[in-house]
Amino acid sequence: MPGTTGKFACGGLWAELKTVALAQQLCAAEVVTYRQREQDKLFLDDLLKNQDLDDVIFVISWGFDCGKLAKKLHKYHVVYHAHSAGYNFQMPSRVPIITVSRNTLGYWGQKAPNSLLYYLPNQIGEEFQNFHQERDIDVLIQVRKSSEYLMKLLIPALEKQCQVCVVSSYVEDLPGLFNRAKIYLYDSAEYWAQQRVTEGFGLQPMEALACGCQVFSSVNGGLSDYLDPGFNCYKIAGYSLEYDVQRILKVLQSPLCLTLPETVLAEYRQENIIKRLRVILTEINEFFDHQKKFPANLPELTTIRLAKLFTQTIFAKLKKKYLQGG
Repeated sequence: MPGTTGKFACGGLWAELKTVALAQQLCAAEVVTYRQREQDKLFLDDLLKNQDLDDVIFVISWGFDCGKLAKKLHKYHVVYHAHSAGYNFQMPSRVPIITVSRNTLGYWGQKAPNSLLYYLPNQIGEEFQNFHQERDIDVLIQVRKSSEYLMKLLIPALEKQCQVCVVSSYVEDLPGLFNRAKIYLYDSAEYWAQQRVTEGFGLQPMEALACGCQVFSSVNGGLSDYLDPGFNCYKIAGYSLEYDVQRILKVLQSPLCLTLPETVLAEYRQENIIKRLRVILTEINEFFDHQKKFPANLPELTTIRLAKLFTQTIFAKLKKKYLQGG
């Protein structure tokens, strides 16, 4: 990780630290920083001075840096833990890719067809449960990642008709807050379009659903893994401001609740993730043993190769056309 404090603190970092904690239940695992030196953490450049790293696997995850890190660590065993997709880099087939969503899995399945690919969802903590208590907040919104439409149009319209809570700072007890809210709004498509990468997972709508909130959300990127509009959530930004307000007020007045079944949530709980991680780590260790003895020999899907294949296809079509015409 580039660092674990200050400007590097974000949802992706917390998710990565949770994964480290899960890995530590199966093997030795430590956080290594490479931009920011931290007193209680290993630093990458210091670690690389050690010549005996054959039994070490480096897991890289910060998308903005992973292309450069893969090149820097080309002599070592490397795994890419992929959250968001769309960063402009290739990953060589010697680097297995573990994705946090099926959406990202599909992206790398197309972009890196010769790589080992795995799916390991992010964890939702056991503390995210429905307390079945009285809810005093009609509509809850967290400012971060929210669209301009949500902040400047929808929220002002809702504030005229119901109790709205807008959160713009770190929340110590997020499960408690979600259990106070009837509806949670999440609209990140605009934010990720500006970043030019995808929503890697989108944990907050799942956490809200687990706590019994009704969720109105965008369904971009990794959110499409588990959100099912009309069945466990509602699609936000539906056609017009007036229609959104109408639907939200209708849900507030309705005794019916859309829920995310525990059978779905079980996929993202610790027990299942530990089981999957054990299988993935076993396969990756076997792969790195194989890699020591055998070179990669499958053709990569490079720009040059794609151009060559395209040219061959056009030539074959033209040849067939003129031969048939003759």
